[in-house]
Amino acid sequence: MKLFYSPASPYVRKVVACAIARDIDRQIERLPTNPHASPPDLLAANPLSKVPCLVTEDGLALFDSPVICEYLDSVGVAAPLFPPTGGARLRALKYQAMADGILDAAVLRRMEAQRPAEDARSAAAARQKDAVARTLAALEVDPPHPSVDIGSISVACALGYLDFRFDHEPWRSNCPRLAAWFAEFATEPCIADTVPREAR
Repeated sequence: MKLFYSPASPYVRKVVACAIARDIDRQIERLPTNPHASPPDLLAANPLSKVPCLVTEDGLALFDSPVICEYLDSVGVAAPLFPPTGGARLRALKYQAMADGILDAAVLRRMEAQRPAEDARSAAAARQKDAVARTLAALEVDPPHPSVDIGSISVACALGYLDFRFDHEPWRSNCPRLAAWFAEFATEPCIADTVPREAR
C-alpha cells in the first residue's frame, strides 16, 4: 500500500494511528506530498488533491480518512477498530464524526488566519471556533471510552491538533474530564507515536 501524506495533517495522523493500532503500518509506503502544489502523482490518484490518499495493493485509490480507516480495518488480523454492529458501532462513528467536525473547523480557521483580515472571514472563523467549543463541551459531558477504536482515535487526533495549532487557546481548564481521558489515552502507541510535527 502507498500513502500520500503530509506529516502535519491531522487526517493523515488518524490514518497512520489506525494502521499502527492494527499493526500494519509497516505494510504502508509513505509518500511525502504537498497537496497544495497539486503534484501530478497525487492528482492521478485523487482528483481532489487532498491527503491522505491511500492506494491499495490492488491499485484502488481511497480518500478521505474515514474511508481509508475503514479499509485498513479490513487488513490484517487485529481486533477491529470499527465495531461491527449495534450501539457500539454507532457510538464509535459518532465520536469519529465529532472529531472530524472539530478538525474541519480548526483547519478552516487556521487557513483563514493566514489570509488578510476581513469582516466576513472573521465572522466565519468565529463560527468555527464556537463549533469547536460546543463539541468540546459535549465531549466533556460524555468522553470517549478508554478502549482503542475509530472513535477514540479520532477524538485523540482532534485534541492533539488543537494542542499543535491552537496551543494559545487552552481547552483543558474547561474540560477536566476530557483532559484526563486524553492524558491517559495519549499513552497508547498509536497516539504516542504519531504526535504531529511541522511539515518539512
